[in-house]
Amino acid sequence: MGIQRIESVTYSVDDLGTCRRFFDDFGLLLIEETDEHAVFETLAGQTLHLDTRPSPLLPPPVEAGNTLREVVWGVDTPEELQRLVTAVGKVREVRESADGVHHTVDETGFGVGLTLARPKDLDLTPRPANATGSVNRWNDALAPITRAHPLRMCHVALNIPKPGQEEAVAFYTDLLGFRPTDVVKPMGVFMQAPGDDDQHTMLLCHRPDKAGVNHIAYEVPGFDDVIEGGNHMISRGWREARKLGRHTVGSNVFRFVHAPCGGRVEYAADMDRVDDSYGTNVHETTPPHHIWTLVSNRDQQDAPAS
Repeated sequence: MGIQRIESVTYSVDDLGTCRRFFDDFGLLLIEETDEHAVFETLAGQTLHLDTRPSPLLPPPVEAGNTLREVVWGVDTPEELQRLVTAVGKVREVRESADGVHHTVDETGFGVGLTLARPKDLDLTPRPANATGSVNRWNDALAPITRAHPLRMCHVALNIPKPGQEEAVAFYTDLLGFRPTDVVKPMGVFMQAPGDDDQHTMLLCHRPDKAGVNHIAYEVPGFDDVIEGGNHMISRGWREARKLGRHTVGSNVFRFVHAPCGGRVEYAADMDRVDDSYGTNVHETTPPHHIWTLVSNRDQQDAPAS
């Protein structure tokens, strides 16, 4: 099928200690650390790299400061990996590193890598929920989660300049096999990797003249994990970027936190799963960002009394 998932991401950072603490609090697993870099892992085996001295195989950063430098995509078979590398190599330089990653660059300047996917099996039992007519939990009270541990990186969102947006999207659709699932003409294009079943694996957000990382989303098992993961991040001093809510496109519950490595990270749960019959939805206007977000009395404090 081709690309299955995000295999790894790399950020260039100037304060490794702060960024390391952030992702430790976020719930990723630290698997390697030196004075110059740190590597974290999701439960599904994807890796996040924080580098103070990024590899010379990476292209220059697309924005100033700490930022995302490369997304490496995991491919299902050696034959399919070679096919993709050959196709990309016809239009731009591809360089292979010792770890088997083929490095290139997309139309916007973000690093793009291709390698064999190495997923870890997940043994996940969702927390059982009760409702009248559908009881899944008897004589067993739920315990607090307190810490969220992301299952996997589920999608990446990049800001791209509006000029050249069609060519930027075509790099992923024509060369790498992504398919548009929702095209929001004023805002961006949601795309699904051929071996994924999430409603989107990637989002390219149109901006008037600015490129940069928007966010990377991490799937957690459920609604409680989204809430308690965000609560823990706030208790550790990190700053929330959006109120708790549920997206319109994709339907996932979300909570965003500003990341010191650049952009934001998202706890996400209950994303729409779609197959080829979903087709491509074209939106002439931008749908509402969310179906709902959390509202409290504090949000209504200036409203006139009824």
